[in-house]
Amino acid sequence: MTKSIRSTPPADFNESEISFAPVTPANWPDLESLFSERGVQNGCWCMYWRVPRNEFSHNYGKGNEHSLKKITDSDTVPGLLAYHVSKPVGWVSVAPRQDFGVLGRSPVLKPVDAEPVWSIVCFFVSKAYRRSGLSLLLIRAAVQYAAEHGARIVEAYPIDPDAKSIEYERYTGLTTTFIKAGFKEVLRRSDRRPIMRYSIHKDQISSRKEKM
Repeated sequence: MTKSIRSTPPADFNESEISFAPVTPANWPDLESLFSERGVQNGCWCMYWRVPRNEFSHNYGKGNEHSLKKITDSDTVPGLLAYHVSKPVGWVSVAPRQDFGVLGRSPVLKPVDAEPVWSIVCFFVSKAYRRSGLSLLLIRAAVQYAAEHGARIVEAYPIDPDAKSIEYERYTGLTTTFIKAGFKEVLRRSDRRPIMRYSIHKDQISSRKEKM
């Protein structure tokens, strides 16, 4: 007899209830709270693309946590938190591509060209908020944040939803979600994982500033 598995229903929220904030020393405890939830990120602390693989593996767990905290304490924003009302419920890692040194050493994800770009490399969404559309909102917030800090191109490295993969490989997001956010595939060196880009227009930045 096959045992049925009940999935957690997606969180019910209005988009207006979701807000975003860059991770700083002041709200670091919120990131700790989110990452304390058991899941595929445990031990990674979003350092996978930032440091050489041997350093990442050696520091897995508390070492990687300390490394990300050190980055944050240096007034470098490693990404954004999503809040439902006041509760941290999601995370996206976004920064200039050069902050993610491992990308340049990857045969699949090495630079497309010499254009300066920002990169979205990682997501973590609280279990109750998965399949709720929060990832799409995180992408849009990451693009806006990058635009406000001078980016003109934002890159992403998602995986195709129908590709054979294990769960942790999907932490970079799905191609279908990035397409909804307006990203376009620019290069594919892998059957499963393309490089996608979003081009930022000046009117997007000005319209955002008028709302603030």
